[in-house]
Amino acid sequence: MKMKKVLTLGLVAAAAALTLTACGSSSSSSSSSASQQVLHRMEQDSIQTQDQSLMVDAISSQASLDTMDGLYRYNGKKIEPAIATKIATPSSDGKTYTFKLRKDAKWSNGDPVTANDFVYSWRRTADPKTASQYAYLFQDIVNGNDIVNGKKAPDTLGVKAVDKYTLQVSLEHPVPYFNSLMAFQLFYPQNQKFVEKMGKKYGTQAKYTLSNGPFILKGWTGTNNHWTEVKNKNYWNAKKVKLSKIDVQVVKDPSTALNLYQSNKLDDAILTGETAQQMKNDAAFTPRKQSRTTYIEMNQATMPEFKNAKLRQALSLAINRKELVNKVLGDGSIVSNNVTAQGLMYDPKNGKDFAAEATSSDAKDTSYDVKRAKELFQEGLNETGKKDINVSLLTDDTDGAKKIGEYLQSTWQQNLPNLKVSLTNMPKKTRISRSEAGQFQLVLSSWQADFPDPISFLDMFTTTNQYNFGKWSNEQYDQFIANSKSGDVMNKQKRWNDLMDAQKLITEQQGVLPLYQNVEAHLVNKKVKNLQYSPQNTYNFVTTYIK
Repeated sequence: MKMKKVLTLGLVAAAAALTLTACGSSSSSSSSSASQQVLHRMEQDSIQTQDQSLMVDAISSQASLDTMDGLYRYNGKKIEPAIATKIATPSSDGKTYTFKLRKDAKWSNGDPVTANDFVYSWRRTADPKTASQYAYLFQDIVNGNDIVNGKKAPDTLGVKAVDKYTLQVSLEHPVPYFNSLMAFQLFYPQNQKFVEKMGKKYGTQAKYTLSNGPFILKGWTGTNNHWTEVKNKNYWNAKKVKLSKIDVQVVKDPSTALNLYQSNKLDDAILTGETAQQMKNDAAFTPRKQSRTTYIEMNQATMPEFKNAKLRQALSLAINRKELVNKVLGDGSIVSNNVTAQGLMYDPKNGKDFAAEATSSDAKDTSYDVKRAKELFQEGLNETGKKDINVSLLTDDTDGAKKIGEYLQSTWQQNLPNLKVSLTNMPKKTRISRSEAGQFQLVLSSWQADFPDPISFLDMFTTTNQYNFGKWSNEQYDQFIANSKSGDVMNKQKRWNDLMDAQKLITEQQGVLPLYQNVEAHLVNKKVKNLQYSPQNTYNFVTTYIK
């Protein structure tokens, strides 16, 4: 799911942001691709939307990053000005940001990109009528919370155009990671005239989109599995863009991906499972650590039994995560003992990674302990008055997701005799929509950090958060999160303690079942140069070229 999604400015672990250059491989692009500067790459599913207000998945986010510019853009692990002329310094109280915009930025139709484009975009996204799943990220901006909850009008949001090329943002309280948020597609500008002309069609097909970034989307019909991105001659930084076109096709099967790569039809292939294991010693093999974790959500609305902590804990202890990572995935992914990814925050006292420090106490809750799992499961059944449980696990229909589902089905039924698990595989878009609607019992979910802080993960599982699909709820947890965002926000150690307490609580209670932190295995053609991979887990193709 997810995006979608960003790591910390200055706090990003080096391993989380790889700069990919000169990857060895026996394969190579055709000479015509090099002379024409065409990059051939793949995605594992299709684009869902190009409406930045509605975007929630990583594939749509990559296409948006290719075709759009916000205030900032990541170049490798470094955040740099894009539409903004420099990185903004907040006011002395940390609550006001003023962005000076470049005057040479244009939309692909020739319109100038102005401060009003940002104001319109942000108001539109925060407006409940738009139904943005990410609207909660505007709650730290003045009046944002009331707007998102329908109590105030969108035009009261604390963002204004001081003049045509000056944007000012007022916050309710200091936000330590606010500048990093400005590289996230939710905060991109939108051309009001174009959006309103397109109406409900906006962002549903390539012809209903407008670009202000390095490329222009072509050939995407809303449902198809092949599209291209051609160089945008109106892009303010067009002189640095070397590629004339990026050709993208959807490939769900890793064996097919490998065959396409080896036959010179892909310059960048994503591998999983046995295929990844087969190629892990190839010179072109490039594992990319993601700021994304994958986990199981248990729907307490459709399965009230999952309100019982012992049943949730039993499901967790019945999973051999090391076996899942090494034998099923085989792509270098890392066992997760908690839902927060590594590389997001570091202890103010000793510099230790947040996820690693949480693991020191969380490991017992996610260890492989069949005996204890059986005991807890039986105790949970007795407490809920059940003799057995029949449950359906929802996953994507990709080869990798299917194998994970099959593994979990097997290990749960083998280790918990009174549990029956059926599998439902659906296209990613359908799985996401069903998750949002609460139409599942168990679902294989994943989340990528939207901004550089553990709160990007932990905030999702507060009682009222719309991404809390499983409806786990704990008042003490909610209070820890509230403290980290308000009274303790400017005290690094207190805020660290709030987030750590929240992390330990959700892991102890197994509000969700963490499985692994994603590492995506790629084969990258050695002729592809300056392929920058960012903390957003996305490519920046501005300086990429084919040698």
